[in-house]
Amino acid sequence: TLTTNVEIQIKMKQILLLKLLLSHALLLCYPCSSLPFGRGKKAEEDNLQTNTIQPAEEDPISTHEIQQNESFTSQEIQDEHASVRGAASSISQETHADTNHILEFFSSSALELYAPQALQEEIHEMSNSEHMKNFLTTTRRSLHRHPELMYQETFTSDTIQTILKELDIKFTTGWAKNTHEEAFAGPGGYGVVGVIGTGEEPCIILRADMDALPINEQTQQVDSFQSRTAGKMHACGHDGHVTMLLGAAALLKQVEASIVGTIRLVFQPAEEGGAGGKRMVEEGVVTTSPPARHAFGMHVWPTLPSGVIASRPGAIMAAAEMFEIKIEGKGGHAAMPHLAIDPIVTASALVMNLQTIVSRIVSPLEAGVVSVTMMSAGDAFNVIPSVATIRGTIRALSTEMLLSLRDRVSHMVSTTSEMHRCNYTLTYSPDYYPPTVNDPELFNSFSQNVGKLLSKDWIDDIEPTMGGEDFSFFGEAIPSTFFFLGQGSGGDEAHHLPPTNYGLHNPSFALDETVMPVGVELHVNLALRSLRKLKLEDEEGVGQSAEL
Repeated sequence: TLTTNVEIQIKMKQILLLKLLLSHALLLCYPCSSLPFGRGKKAEEDNLQTNTIQPAEEDPISTHEIQQNESFTSQEIQDEHASVRGAASSISQETHADTNHILEFFSSSALELYAPQALQEEIHEMSNSEHMKNFLTTTRRSLHRHPELMYQETFTSDTIQTILKELDIKFTTGWAKNTHEEAFAGPGGYGVVGVIGTGEEPCIILRADMDALPINEQTQQVDSFQSRTAGKMHACGHDGHVTMLLGAAALLKQVEASIVGTIRLVFQPAEEGGAGGKRMVEEGVVTTSPPARHAFGMHVWPTLPSGVIASRPGAIMAAAEMFEIKIEGKGGHAAMPHLAIDPIVTASALVMNLQTIVSRIVSPLEAGVVSVTMMSAGDAFNVIPSVATIRGTIRALSTEMLLSLRDRVSHMVSTTSEMHRCNYTLTYSPDYYPPTVNDPELFNSFSQNVGKLLSKDWIDDIEPTMGGEDFSFFGEAIPSTFFFLGQGSGGDEAHHLPPTNYGLHNPSFALDETVMPVGVELHVNLALRSLRKLKLEDEEGVGQSAEL
């Protein structure tokens, strides 16, 4: 009996093993239609045609879905606006004993009578009052709680408008409409342009960007004002940029009666890849009457000590382009790669080949970067997928080099795909960013002198960065200067302040709020001094450099 039972068990195991082998054999013989990309041979062969650059069928690069901010009730939003409105009101009611320096600054033509430091001390006092600091902190934290992606900046725009109304500053809305909704979600049109001064020439622009990033915030010790929208964060300091320009607007409004000329306050959406700056330039923010003659902008910079101001003549930030490459092969079973055309192998070869563009085609004396930052393919361990997707960026310090690199990328994609018998779709962003170039003449005769005036550790030859910035579109239109405002040495564990030297776009990025009065000072000085410079140049003739 024992022998019989053992024999029965052995036979049952053999039958079970046979069934497993048969089912495995069937799996090997046929593609699994229940798994992604399982298609018949004819369908795959129909797709393998001549390699050409084809339009994308799906949303291309940097598409973000609009997400409703369900974390806030309408009452909470009203309370937020009431808070910043109250803080703005306290500044508008604040009086300063002596603003005669500003009045005399514009009214006299005797340059030698003016010590630039006298005006700076007046502005410094106004920028560092307790009311101003409270306004800056309240406004910035409100914006930080409500991060919004490009072309979706409704709360941010409403907050700006609320404050400008409280300050009695005229403004227009509807700027930076999204002209590429196939690429970027949201209608746009949330840009705001304020005006301070006479409404007549000369005119200059102060600009701040306002959109956030698709990042989950991980910043420590900021629970009271941490982002309350999952997947969105002000990780590039744009909440601080908007706040500093609003602070400058409050001070400039107080001395508006003394201003000769027009200050145009540009609150610009969609900097993070959406070319909101280009949209506003196209819409006439530079050329509308009175036409602007100079533009100034700034960016907080974690790699510089807090309060240090830096810039340079010429290119300070890179031209930038984004790309998406879809490699189309022939899907199949992982056990039979000879019956498939593997897009992953093609994509891998392409990633390596792209690295040779800068290292072997671009001169070592030229600056260029081609970076592959995203790669995706497949959904199962035993399936060779039909499609692999690569995304990345191209960067250079000149438009000519950027376009040259883009041509090389296109050629590399074409030849690599052909060699591996694959199709491809190559999509670039709707608008590449040109380099951000500081006009050398404006920088040397004016901007660097303002920097020296405000920062004892002023840096006038900071190394260019390969990051992109759409202030570049303003720089293409009129002579401009872009500054970096150091914020990297802030933070105090004893007072529960997070370190502020995390890089831009880092989920732990934290703004050093103590540098915001410095940003206000920089904006105000640039506005008043550049208007006076232009006024004197108009009076004295072309080409004369005016004392600051």
